[in-house]
Parts: sequence; C-alpha cells; structure tokens
Amino acid sequence: MNRIELKELLIYENIPSNSYSLDGGLLNDTLCIDKTKRGWIVYYTERGVKYEEMGFPSEEDACFYFYERIKRMLGRYNL
Repeated sequence: MNRIELKELLIYENIPSNSYSLDGGLLNDTLCIDKTKRGWIVYYTERGVKYEEMGFPSEEDACFYFYERIKRMLGRYNL
C-alpha cells in the first residue's frame, strides 16, 4: 500500500482527518508519515515535538505500520 491507498482506506474507515498527516509536519496531536533521505518515518507529534519515531525502508512498510498504529491509537481494532 502507498500513501494514496492509505488515504483512501482511512477515509473509508472514517478515521478523523485531523488525527493524521500523510505529508509529515509537526501538527498537534497527530500521527504522521514522512519521506526522508533514508526511507520513511512514522511518528506522533505533540506541541511541535516528534515522539515514538519509527523508520522503514519502504513506503509500503511505513503505510502498513501507520494504519495499524492509528487504529490502536484511536482504539479501533474492530473497524
């Protein structure tokens, strides 16, 4: 899955769009995915600080992790 497919899935699952960013950034209380020079990262931001950053070699790996993590974050295992 890539970010376009991930976005479609998040919309389909009614995940609030203000709880994530698929373009990185330092939004408040948001799960983010971002491309770096070394690959992809997924992290949570709060008050302009990155927390619990995880690195991935591929967009696909990062997107699958992001999807599972946002479900846990929102308590939505039974989507």
